Amino acid sequence: MIDFHNHILPNVDDGAKTLDVSLRMLSHAAKQGITDVVNTVHYQHPKVEGKVISYDTIKKSIINLELELKKKNNPIKLHFGAEVFYQPNLLEIKDNPLVNFNNGKYMLIEFNPQIIPKNHVDYLFKLKLAGVTPIIAHPERYRAVQNDFNIINDWLRLGCLIQVSAGSILGFMGENLKKTASKIIYSNSCHILGSDAHNDQNRNFMLKDAFEKVEKMIGVSAKKLVYDNPKAIIDGKLIEPIIGKNMGKMTFWDRFKR
Repeated sequence: MIDFHNHILPNVDDGAKTLDVSLRMLSHAAKQGITDVVNTVHYQHPKVEGKVISYDTIKKSIINLELELKKKNNPIKLHFGAEVFYQPNLLEIKDNPLVNFNNGKYMLIEFNPQIIPKNHVDYLFKLKLAGVTPIIAHPERYRAVQNDFNIINDWLRLGCLIQVSAGSILGFMGENLKKTASKIIYSNSCHILGSDAHNDQNRNFMLKDAFEKVEKMIGVSAKKLVYDNPKAIIDGKLIEPIIGKNMGKMTFWDRFKR
């Protein structure tokens, strides 16, 4: 399995606080059968205000962590990227190798859980036209999505990818998030299942348990969420858009954007 969304670098953002915590988290990940971990450091988020979050600093942190993993004989392969906090500057930062996963084709984007700007679709559309596919991080957490599932369909019509967090589907983030996450899974609207691991206590890697639950929900298609699609993103390959009954009837403008 490949875990696409997590915060395992020590003392970088609100994730692992120390190297020992990082190593314990990655040991737990290896025991679950996770072979690759794509760290997604918070980028331009209020949580990292005042910190230096750059390609060079994150690459250095990854290299140091890789050396420690070798000492522990942990075979997990590390990759890195960023979880970009939405601002209307997506086109300005799209060429930053930290935020586009070294291949320039994808950007993981999160929103304020309480407010999704009304004009955000315009900026996602422009990003898509520029050749970068937006990946919407944990949409089940957003109040607007909980109240109106059509927002998910709008993102899919635009060609965005959807990432659901393991803790949500397992119910660790509350019943409302579990309900919304389950609806995303059942409606065939999810491309990636990620742990969003932050520490070795209450927010550790739990991808195996989440995968097993999702597999019971949608069958063999669950493998795409924890291997095929994350692997395609790492390799810079295109992922086929989801077109299913949940999409509804597409307008001419929808087809044009597609």
